[in-house]
Amino acid sequence: MLEGIINFINNTGFMQMIVNMQENAASGNWLQVIGVPLMLCIACVLLYLAIVKKYEPLLLLPIAFGMLLTNLPMEVTQKMMHPEFFIEEEYLIDGHDLNMQYIIANGGLLDLLYLGVKLGIYPPLIFLGIGYMTDFGPLIANPKSLLLGAAAQFGVFAAFFMALILGAMGLGFGVQDAAAIGIIGGADGPTAIFVTKSLAPSLLPAIAIAAYSYMALVPIIQPPIMKLMTTKKSRKVVMAQLRPVSRTEKILFPIIVTIVVGLIVPDAVSLVGCLMLGNLAKESGVIDRLGKTMQNELMNIVTIFLGITVGATATAEQFLTPQTLGIIALGLIAFCFSTFGGLALGDLMYVLTKGKVNPLIGSAGVSAVPMAARVSQQVGQKENPSNFLLMHAMGPNVAGVIGSAVCAGVFLAMFK
Repeated sequence: MLEGIINFINNTGFMQMIVNMQENAASGNWLQVIGVPLMLCIACVLLYLAIVKKYEPLLLLPIAFGMLLTNLPMEVTQKMMHPEFFIEEEYLIDGHDLNMQYIIANGGLLDLLYLGVKLGIYPPLIFLGIGYMTDFGPLIANPKSLLLGAAAQFGVFAAFFMALILGAMGLGFGVQDAAAIGIIGGADGPTAIFVTKSLAPSLLPAIAIAAYSYMALVPIIQPPIMKLMTTKKSRKVVMAQLRPVSRTEKILFPIIVTIVVGLIVPDAVSLVGCLMLGNLAKESGVIDRLGKTMQNELMNIVTIFLGITVGATATAEQFLTPQTLGIIALGLIAFCFSTFGGLALGDLMYVLTKGKVNPLIGSAGVSAVPMAARVSQQVGQKENPSNFLLMHAMGPNVAGVIGSAVCAGVFLAMFK
């Protein structure tokens, strides 16, 4: 009986954690001594933000729980996910190809689900659902919005060059790492994951968490920049009502965009193509049953799998590094610069149109749909309660989705 009790105690996670901490302390590996408790604390903080603060809970909650699972000091949970199978050369074929047979034979549940991330399956499927839920009418009615969406990608390239500079200074960022970090500025989590899994898989936990955290913090980050970049007078501008968009225009738009993007940036087709397919399913009105699956069951299932597996890659060895701090800082800079770029072009349009364009809609050029558009609406209404900018801001907002996907295609074509 006593022996059974002792065996039970020795097999608890608490005892395993204590033993591991003692072994790591004896070997001088202090990162591992504090790593597990610290990662568990970070996971709990993210769960708090998702549940209590409701910051992007649909993805932040499964990401945080995946992080919690992979860092529990128990052999059972640690066998569910092996991040090393996907990034360490000894587990890869010829140093870069996945050893699918080995992963299937030796991987855990989360390893198998993570193949959807590594093979680039989940992000396009999420774009399929986003496409069905997106109305491109405001963009079609005001094509100039596309320029604001493009200008808001400024942060992507600003962060890219900053990461290269930091890499040259010894932080360890190569050109592929810099490209993956820069995509955070697009404020599009699936796109950031899609690029990172191909160019810098070891940075995936930090980039995914940074991307979704800054998307959730749009209402906090953007308003101070918006007020800094605009005048009180320009924030009060009431824009003319958008023209009605015909059903024919809405049907032709996704077809034309897919063709144009496919011919110019083929590497962006998997994202843009799925986005436009989802939108065409909505606007055509002939496959309502499939459309409901796209925006509900399929998207929800993929979101769960994507979130929990990305979170499960965030082990102490991968996450608690100077690179992670650099990524978080660069991600914030990228997001701020993207907001700045959209607002700067908005100010220029305000001047060129002699006050007919409210520059606040430029901040919605980041890809955080529809949160960034709502922030433009809220800031504008504080200055002029009778002003309604939401539909005008949705144009740059959905243009930002296309813009971030195109940037992803450009980086993949250049550096993959």
